Amino acid sequence: MNNWTIEQINSVISEEKEQAFLLYLYTPLCGTCQVASKMLTVVEAMVKNGVFAKMDLNYYPALAEKYEVESVPCLLIFKGGNLAEKKYAFHSVPYLLEEIQKYT
Repeated sequence: MNNWTIEQINSVISEEKEQAFLLYLYTPLCGTCQVASKMLTVVEAMVKNGVFAKMDLNYYPALAEKYEVESVPCLLIFKGGNLAEKKYAFHSVPYLLEEIQKYT
């Protein structure tokens, strides 16, 4: 999962593809974010029909405001160009996989 720019993210969202787009928002000093990142790396390897991206929210506060992000870690799930769901509680790899597979 690579860090993306705001331009790349806006481009993928505006394409309105049926493929799920999963945007992981984090801050580098957040310990919970580090654990969540490792969990998502495992999930990304298991999910074939999704585009995963991550973004350091420190650099994009306007994005947090636009999508009303309340805290990090946060996973924004887009489907068809629209925000379908926000996830704050990552629980476990099996839980994340199940939740993401609803959109892939």
